[in-house]
Amino acid sequence: MSSRRRSALLARLVVDQPGRPQGILGELRRVILDGAVPPTTVIPLREVSELFGVSHIPVREALKTLIGEGLVTHRQQHGYQVAQLTVQELREMYIVRDTLETASLAAAALAADDDDRDHLREVNDLLERAILNDDPVAYHRQSRRFHVALTRPSRMHRLLHMLETAWNVTEPVQSMVHIDRSDRESLHTDHLLLLEAFLARDVDALLAAADLHHRRLESVIATLPTDTGLLAPEHISSPQ
Repeated sequence: MSSRRRSALLARLVVDQPGRPQGILGELRRVILDGAVPPTTVIPLREVSELFGVSHIPVREALKTLIGEGLVTHRQQHGYQVAQLTVQELREMYIVRDTLETASLAAAALAADDDDRDHLREVNDLLERAILNDDPVAYHRQSRRFHVALTRPSRMHRLLHMLETAWNVTEPVQSMVHIDRSDRESLHTDHLLLLEAFLARDVDALLAAADLHHRRLESVIATLPTDTGLLAPEHISSPQ
């Protein structure tokens, strides 16, 4: 079986301008973060180079950057693959996300303007629709947008960049897609508390709601199935 057939990633790459290496990094990152290619998906160097009409060098450079971002791994016998976290690593990344998000929330609530608050309401409406339609993929996508809308008004750009990077590392797992509907509904009750406190500029209530939400997330993440290939066994650390 060829690498092209083994890699679900190749079929999802979009090449606007063959022969130009500038878009390789962004396109590989886009496909990985979209969640349609699961962890351990092969990224065949030769076929990606052929698809973009470039040599191996710019593709390797793009993959090297993605390795640094925690999205890709490389092993001698397995080549390049979409990174796979262990259960413990996933929990650690959620702790990182929790810490960074909490650090930005108070500033965000106090600095938010009418446009920021309207945007948060709009994203919450999309979350509501995903819950009503029992659409876990849409829920996963809009949940991230909701948390971005909560934190971005802080204008703490370096912190927000670190938060985005931490979130990206967990994205191939697509956690919210693989939990029970009842858990998504419970998490959304927390979103409503966060929304209410944010709109009221009530920092104490906002931080309390965030703490409740993060503790619930920890318990929900612990229910993720470990036999689907999404997460690596605990005794195997993610290769670099």
